[in-house]
Amino acid sequence: MTGPTGPDDHVIVLFGATGDLAKRKLLPGLFHLATAGLLPDGYRIVGSTPHRSAMSDEAFRTLAHDAIAAFGRSKPSGPVWKTFEESLSFGAADPEDPGPLLAAVRTAEDSLGGPSRRLFHLAIPPSAFGSIVGMLGDTGLAENGKVIVEKPFGTDLVSARALNETIHAVFDESRVFRIDHFLGKESVENILALRFANGMFEPIWNRNHIDYVQIDVPETLGIEGRGHFYEGTGAFRDMVVTHLIQVLGIVAMEPPVSLAAKPLRDEKDKVFEALRPIGPEHVVRGQYEGYLDEPGVAADSQTETFTALRVELDNWRWAGVPFHLRSGKRLAQGRQVVTLGLREPPLRMFATDLADQEKYRGNKIVIDFGDPGWIATRFLAKEPGPAMRLEPVTMAFGYAGSYCEANGLEGYERLILDAMLGDQSLFTRSDGIEHIWAASTSLLENPPPIQTYAPGSWGPEPAISELIAPDLWHLPDAAEVVSGTGA
Repeated sequence: MTGPTGPDDHVIVLFGATGDLAKRKLLPGLFHLATAGLLPDGYRIVGSTPHRSAMSDEAFRTLAHDAIAAFGRSKPSGPVWKTFEESLSFGAADPEDPGPLLAAVRTAEDSLGGPSRRLFHLAIPPSAFGSIVGMLGDTGLAENGKVIVEKPFGTDLVSARALNETIHAVFDESRVFRIDHFLGKESVENILALRFANGMFEPIWNRNHIDYVQIDVPETLGIEGRGHFYEGTGAFRDMVVTHLIQVLGIVAMEPPVSLAAKPLRDEKDKVFEALRPIGPEHVVRGQYEGYLDEPGVAADSQTETFTALRVELDNWRWAGVPFHLRSGKRLAQGRQVVTLGLREPPLRMFATDLADQEKYRGNKIVIDFGDPGWIATRFLAKEPGPAMRLEPVTMAFGYAGSYCEANGLEGYERLILDAMLGDQSLFTRSDGIEHIWAASTSLLENPPPIQTYAPGSWGPEPAISELIAPDLWHLPDAAEVVSGTGA
């Protein structure tokens, strides 16, 4: 994990500098790091695209200003903006003509007046990874450099191995940072604190006490004009492999000997190695009504916009405990929630409503890892009155209002800072990725048929309820939890 020592001087090269990710996240995130005093004392940021999209330094600075004004938490003004703006330059590059980029990096390094490190952020389509990584190796730019790789990390086991071989031909694994912004969230990291720093939770965090685990990341957005991209990806590759199973790794891992990168990632990757093969019979694939009318989508598309699945881990701590995962587009709410359902004690001594057993069914630990996030526990208490009647009640902690939120970093901000520091704790390792794809092979080779669902629903019914029966999907309303009325 990040320590108190700041990063060395850096030249940061953003490939895909004019793309949506750079404008919405990377440039605003870098500027917020600058305003927080977390960038190095000396830094330069070089934007790069192919020659057909080349622009001047001034045009890139204007693009950055507009992106930060539109999407940033810190507005582009004052002395910090002036320094940041002056750090920006542009160098176009094609694999056969890297000259402008080489010149821009050389000028940036000379202006720092001393030794510096290089960080390359590949905010580009996966099809371009190989040529860009090869160019970095052929030109010598990769020397003394680290590389941030964006998802997807392959589309199956074969392509993941090929991508890893391509990257490792130039960068050894210690210099590769596969970024998943979910893992940079404060609320996801807080799962580690909740588990390992609190004696009330770690002793019960196992199959003897936990009945099921649910990781639910529904989205209200559609594909937002990205039909061509989404057709080659789908919900399973876009969200489950890259985000939900990564969160599962944090939830299910054994205690590491420390929070340093190697022991932390070793334990997380053991979870991925323990994944049982994901069979088609444990998966529901859905497609929202109207998807086929989206631009760039094939008229007979079988791409899923929704995936729900049941997975299990073949290890001592979690044997027999189902993990229910769900994510999809155009659903009823946008949420990011982990729910742990605890096993039930006998309730025969208490008067309960037999017609509403779910109301009294077990205790739950609920972790909302949306920003800013909250944690709640659901338990049964006596209802005031002469009779011993039970009612479910909630205890909750919310990040909002509990800390100075200005001190917090968004996922990308935290992870870019960690990459500059060389801290790989919250990044995905090549062997872990390959274990996930290996467990997914049966599903990818024999996917279950698509079922349609109405926009604004929770997915295809009754299939998603039958998938996890006798358990139920549990997604508490955030307003009720914050007010203390439910979980």
